[in-house]
Amino acid sequence: MTATENRSALFVIGGISLAVVLVVGYLLLGHRAEPGAGALVVGLPLLNACLNATSAALLTAGWFFIRRRRVTAHKTCMVSALAVSIVFLVSYVTYHSLAGSRPFAGTGWIRLVYYPMLVSHIVLAAAIAPLALTTVYRALQGSFARHVRIARWTLPIWLYVSVTGVLVYWMLYRL
Repeated sequence: MTATENRSALFVIGGISLAVVLVVGYLLLGHRAEPGAGALVVGLPLLNACLNATSAALLTAGWFFIRRRRVTAHKTCMVSALAVSIVFLVSYVTYHSLAGSRPFAGTGWIRLVYYPMLVSHIVLAAAIAPLALTTVYRALQGSFARHVRIARWTLPIWLYVSVTGVLVYWMLYRL
């Protein structure tokens, strides 16, 4: 891989990541849902939580596999986690474009837990797009030393985002 090809790939990763952040930001902060459209997507929040839980399970399994030097199983889990996360993102954008955002109804001490967790989840979710794409790109290019260096940051952040995604769902829809 030449330096120019590597720079081009990182430019594409940056462009995709920026587009994702801008679309999600617009949907959460500036978009108004159509009245009645929420009925079409009522099951998507649960699906999103299930996709986040699946991603967390795949990431964890992938980590265990690489610790045991089962490279093919590791690669399968990590690419599957990326695919599940992409499906999540499509479902998430679909839900928020049609139904808007749901306000947190909790009161009392739970708000002191929910809002810091939500803010950290959102900030790290924005960071995980370029991290995950770069980590996978480096692995697919065979640049394993660079892959490992970034994966040590990517994995815990991605796991945190996946697990807190499930917790945010639970707090919004099940509390």
